[in-house]
Amino acid sequence: MPEPVEGPPYFGDGRLSRARTWLYLRCGLEARTVLALAVVLAVAGGLALHHFWTGRPRTVRVAPASASALLPRAGFATSSATFPSAAPAPFLSVGPSVSPSAVTVDVAGKVARPGLRRLPRGARVADALTAAGGPLPGTDTTALNLARPLADGEQILVGIAPPPQAPGAEAPSGEAAGPVHLNTATEPQLDALPGVGPVLAQHILAFRAAHGSFSSAQQLREIPGIGPRKFAMLQPLVQP
Repeated sequence: MPEPVEGPPYFGDGRLSRARTWLYLRCGLEARTVLALAVVLAVAGGLALHHFWTGRPRTVRVAPASASALLPRAGFATSSATFPSAAPAPFLSVGPSVSPSAVTVDVAGKVARPGLRRLPRGARVADALTAAGGPLPGTDTTALNLARPLADGEQILVGIAPPPQAPGAEAPSGEAAGPVHLNTATEPQLDALPGVGPVLAQHILAFRAAHGSFSSAQQLREIPGIGPRKFAMLQPLVQP
């Protein structure tokens, strides 16, 4: 006896039944499966729409600060008597002879225009010579430390010897009163020489400590930092 052939389920008559029959024959799906898939797709679409809507960029408005937020904390009075307006500081007039940003020096000797010169604070001896018109032709300025900062009220002698000093008096700051003895000079005395700063003065003292007393000024050539030009400037100002 032949086995019965399984066929599509019977869904009844009518358009809905024919649609169910066509869906089963074409896609192999029953109506309940299609309905379940439709529900899943609808839920997924709803979640995607909700995620897109809540994640969209939005403009956030900041509420203006209220006047009470700008007041001091509790416990502090806010009246004008407690917080008086700051009165402007009185203006102090400064006379023409006193200026915190300038120095006055006396440039004397062999310069084009000797006399008092007012220069900005921090100016150098070279700036004072320029303000005085420069040294006269043939004037020897090797005894001057042109890089030394100026001090208010000092005198700069160009091309002339300083006046004799009383016993115990010190030479003007930065200027050598006479030849510097290399074997007895201190660091400030060496630093006052033209072209010699604190570092080179320490090198000279270290050389003296390592090699003993200087026998000749020519030994300065053996110290690093003293070349022919600087030695020519120092030679007439120093001696052993």
